[in-house]
Amino acid sequence: MSTHEFELAKVQFSRLTRRGILLGLSLPQLVILGVGLAVAVIALYTVGGTGLVVTSPIWSMCAFVATVPIGGRQATEWVPIVGRWLQRRAAGQTEYRRTLMSARPEGTLALPGDAASLREWVDEETGAAMIHDPHQHLLTAILAVNHPAFVLLDPGDQLRRVEGWGRVLASACRSGRIARVQVSERTMPDSGTGLAQWWKDHGRADGSWAATTYAELIERAGPTGERHATTVSLSLDLRAAARAIRTSGGGIRGAARVLRQEMATFTTAMRSADLTVDGWLTPGDVALVLRAAYDPATAAALERHGDVGRELATAGPVAVTEKWDQMRSDSAFHTVLWISEWPRSQVYPGFLAPLVLSTGILRTISLHYMPVRADQAARDIRRKRTELISDKAQRQKLGQIEDAATAAEYGDVVQQEADLSAGHGLVRVVGLLSITAPSADELESAVAAVEQMAIQSSCETRRLVGQQARAFAACALPLARPV
Repeated sequence: MSTHEFELAKVQFSRLTRRGILLGLSLPQLVILGVGLAVAVIALYTVGGTGLVVTSPIWSMCAFVATVPIGGRQATEWVPIVGRWLQRRAAGQTEYRRTLMSARPEGTLALPGDAASLREWVDEETGAAMIHDPHQHLLTAILAVNHPAFVLLDPGDQLRRVEGWGRVLASACRSGRIARVQVSERTMPDSGTGLAQWWKDHGRADGSWAATTYAELIERAGPTGERHATTVSLSLDLRAAARAIRTSGGGIRGAARVLRQEMATFTTAMRSADLTVDGWLTPGDVALVLRAAYDPATAAALERHGDVGRELATAGPVAVTEKWDQMRSDSAFHTVLWISEWPRSQVYPGFLAPLVLSTGILRTISLHYMPVRADQAARDIRRKRTELISDKAQRQKLGQIEDAATAAEYGDVVQQEADLSAGHGLVRVVGLLSITAPSADELESAVAAVEQMAIQSSCETRRLVGQQARAFAACALPLARPV
């Protein structure tokens, strides 16, 4: 069989939509420009040229705020970010200290911020931990996944796995009840339990010099390494599944039954994609993941000591201090980056290899997939296409030239419509990178290294500010939290 039949096809991502209501301007921008124009016109017609000069600080500031970007964002986009940050800081919500002696309500998670409302539910049949978010109306289960290194596979296996993962996402779109699928790939300190178990099963502890030296090497070198772990979180939309939940008995028990059905379907789809399913995480497993995220210095020790630290009620951090562009929790400093631009040119499916295979840096890569139902996706695509055609006609009336970015965006919409007609699903993807280090200086060095790896992966990253705690919960915790 010829090798060209297994050549990987390149893929291209849709561009980030920056279209507004009129001529690329959003509603806040239009309102601010309207205010500035109204001030200038009123001053001109009532006072004359003198009034226009006197009011120039007002209408010039409106024009500046509405049109000039600051730090890659429009000034109108900074207003809610800065406002929420100042409000949270004034209310003391950027500092978290756990009260060690006070009792917590049963079933709650000891997490900071809005994650404190999360509730724990243990599925009676599978034993899986289900995390209930009463505010977002979500119920989430976490699946541990094992897989071989994608870049080491031959092109035929890579092509089969890419197509299999596409079918997994398509099945989530067809369900209509899945709110979010979060794929987390994280590096963590290795506890050395794997090497120790291998030596226990296959080694010859006969007291010889070689056996003693090898056992000492495993004891010392095992915990100094790092390992990769992958989880896939499946989040059920309780409002979209309300009818099925009532049919299953209602309440959280009925929701657990509906989620269990989705879990079975999802597991089957994962296995058909040649992914090894290690099982749904139990409450103890989830507690260990949460503790490792906030306190990585103790993660390896807890993993070696059996049932210690596997209570969800105490798995959260002891202290958290959030700053404008970073966060500190227990033994580590954290910063979250947002993948603001995916590759604009065609790339092979393994384009994230520089980020995924990085060593020496504790980091978490989280991809949030938001499935869109086929009927809603079709409506959204038609609306976007109509808006693009309308904007083009408006620019032609004003004598503006259409730029290449707008033409490329229209091509993306046409391609999405063709893919949807061919039976594929439509998902919205958000990529986040969480970097962890033991000190602030090491954190900055790690962030610079990760940014270079992102450039090698043909991606653009942006450091999130004013929302580090919420972004960390969405990225480093496999709870499918909204960004």
